Amino acid sequence: MKASLRTTRLELAEPLRISRATMAARDAVWFTVAHGGLRGHGEAVASAYYGLDAATLVRQLRDASAAVGRHADPESALAALRCGELVAGAPPAVTAAVESALLDLVGKRSGHGGYHLLGAAGPPSAPTARTLGITSPERAGTLAARLAGRGFTLLKVKAGSADPEDDLARIRAVRAAAPQARLLLDPNGAWSTTQARELLPRCAELGVAAVEQPLAPGDPEALAALAARSPLPVIADEDAVSYEDAKRLAGRVQGVNVKLAKCGGVFAALRIAELLADSGTELMLGCLTASTLGIAPAVHLVHRARWVDLDGHLLLAHDPWRGIGGTDGTVRAGDRPGWGVRPRAREERPGAVAAG
Repeated sequence: MKASLRTTRLELAEPLRISRATMAARDAVWFTVAHGGLRGHGEAVASAYYGLDAATLVRQLRDASAAVGRHADPESALAALRCGELVAGAPPAVTAAVESALLDLVGKRSGHGGYHLLGAAGPPSAPTARTLGITSPERAGTLAARLAGRGFTLLKVKAGSADPEDDLARIRAVRAAAPQARLLLDPNGAWSTTQARELLPRCAELGVAAVEQPLAPGDPEALAALAARSPLPVIADEDAVSYEDAKRLAGRVQGVNVKLAKCGGVFAALRIAELLADSGTELMLGCLTASTLGIAPAVHLVHRARWVDLDGHLLLAHDPWRGIGGTDGTVRAGDRPGWGVRPRAREERPGAVAAG
């Protein structure tokens, strides 16, 4: 087998502001494995929060290329990866990208979609949240109305403004503009415990359905204590990176946001899903801003999640891949072999609808 890398820059349709940063673009590295005339693809994206820049990803994936090249076929390489031998010590985002490429190739060799390899009977689909960044209430309302008109039934409002009243005003504007939509709230850890206890009842009154990571990460006990008294479901995100993190919080928060790039790929996500089953804590599938290629593996797991937030590709000005939909508010696993995605010709890349 041979593996190769390609770096690219993913520009957002509009800068996305959250409580800790504003992002206008993200570097991505595509990892491709070739064997027998077929190719499998995976994507890793840079993340300042997780301490991964493009140079680090390239270095790690070059090492993975050499390791993959020592295997005769993708099945044996995938088995080594699952045993922790192929990319031992690599960041989860690297493991996820290598696993994605190998699974894509295995699926193409077998003629099966990725969902089949992961235990689903058919191509799953689900409504996805669409993110609204920290912006003015007027702008948020305009975007919410536009997205609701396109078919989105789940909207995620970013919070964490210096003045919490701004967050509440944004929620009110979104609720007024999209009265039928379910609302998620995500302060990205910006609130103190005191603020959260004051704000969550007010958010519940405004029709918010659940809140992600209201408290700063690093104190899961505080998050669990807040969840026990919260009028809204509390979903752990930054406090739930690994399997051990999820194990610590299972049954103590109402949800855990699993992102393949932070847990290490689809098999790691399935392991967390099995842990959470019957614990009282439900699964959310989230993502980083990425192309369709980076989002696709998670789409093949959406039937296992209560909440789906796989809109990273929808925030891009130009998505270089296609195959999972989402522009109408629903993501769908492709029925082609592997992940069912393919490169989009440059002339086919329409501008994305800005959302915050």
